[in-house]
Amino acid sequence: MAREGTLPPVITFLSDYGHDDEFVGVCHGVIVRRCPDARVIDLTHVVPRHDVRSGAILLRAALPYLPPRVHLAVVDPGVSAAGPSGRRAVALRTVEEDRLLVGPDNGLLMPAAERLGGVLEAVDIGESPECLRPVSRTFHGRDIFAPVAAALAAGEPLTSVGEPLPVSALRRMGIPSADLGDGVLTAHVLRSDTFGNLILNASNEQLIELGATLGDMLTVRHEGARHRASYVATFADVTPGELLIYEDAQHMVSLAVNRGSAAQLLGADQDDELLILPA
Repeated sequence: MAREGTLPPVITFLSDYGHDDEFVGVCHGVIVRRCPDARVIDLTHVVPRHDVRSGAILLRAALPYLPPRVHLAVVDPGVSAAGPSGRRAVALRTVEEDRLLVGPDNGLLMPAAERLGGVLEAVDIGESPECLRPVSRTFHGRDIFAPVAAALAAGEPLTSVGEPLPVSALRRMGIPSADLGDGVLTAHVLRSDTFGNLILNASNEQLIELGATLGDMLTVRHEGARHRASYVATFADVTPGELLIYEDAQHMVSLAVNRGSAAQLLGADQDDELLILPA
């Protein structure tokens, strides 16, 4: 196995492009034409369409497990929009680990950057010399983001692929936070995964502060309905069909149904508020 220092240039790639069209493959082709040695890791291309926040949360969660190289992310419902709804195309360098993030300046990149101490340096790549010309009005992933990511992977300095941009001008992502008070943990659904598990914005430490210990029964309230959930470590700790609350692989509190769907059971969706309290 090659050591990290001998790895080829690596670009991780996240988008909402899906797999039914040629979009992902074309971006791969653009990358390899500019950086033939590049190894592209497809993180996911099934971010819910136009859902910038879900993409941001997925990128932030995955970052610690990715090689510290170039991270390309494209969830871009505002592509080519002008005026107040317009957005820049940007490339960022993080304070920690010297990672480079490339994508639209719509908040998508910021939670990942903030996980690594924030942004040290930013450039506007909308008129980058690396862009493919003419630039499409609707496919900036191909014409702007992919070639710039490839150039960075090939060793081009950040300052050569765009114009300097004040870090303070970057758009942030508003993600709600959980709150613990009066014996109730108020949490929100960040997203649901393909299994119907509900990922919350609460931490396991907050459950402990609530007074919960593994094996306890907790009450989960959603839109007036009350559900009993077992606070356990694994799915196997409950019977099939039973609701459980647990710390997931990303160290977030999640709700699941063993061999079922918590999203379906609770009827909960993104941003919904859940109240968690002792049974």
